[in-house]
Amino acid sequence: MHNEPDIRVAPVEASHRPALLRLRVHEPQRDFVGDIASLLADADSCPSSEPMTILHGDTPIGFYRIETQARCITGGDFARPTLGLRSFFIDRQWQGRGLGAPVLAALLGDLALRHPQARDLVLTVNVRNTVGIALYRRAGFVDTGELYHGGRSGPQHLLVRALSV
Repeated sequence: MHNEPDIRVAPVEASHRPALLRLRVHEPQRDFVGDIASLLADADSCPSSEPMTILHGDTPIGFYRIETQARCITGGDFARPTLGLRSFFIDRQWQGRGLGAPVLAALLGDLALRHPQARDLVLTVNVRNTVGIALYRRAGFVDTGELYHGGRSGPQHLLVRALSV
């Protein structure tokens, strides 16, 4: 019998914050993500941003943000109702356990429930982040062929995934 990891996502709550503030990525990944204290502060200051906790059981193991105005991600508009994904990461102690795909599945399921009007999810991923690019492609994201040059760490691929048929 195959045991699926107990993964779920939830909006950041006050009770999550102490554990979230202890999350870290490996040093080379910091260029792609940043530090969690800054990510939380930035999300708190942006009314169109929804900070989210990635949970394994009741343990916070990661973080991401949903942007209800996808323009925040790329500076451009989209033809269909589109959400943005940013700051996605799993804590370094939980990496390498095959949790990326189940986390993205939980994230997409949550979006279907909380944002049924959305048709697409867009993100940018640094051209040097080969592990992230592979994960997103396996989850059904398609490279648009466009590069976003507004990031602090160099050019980024613009990826999009349909949320509904």
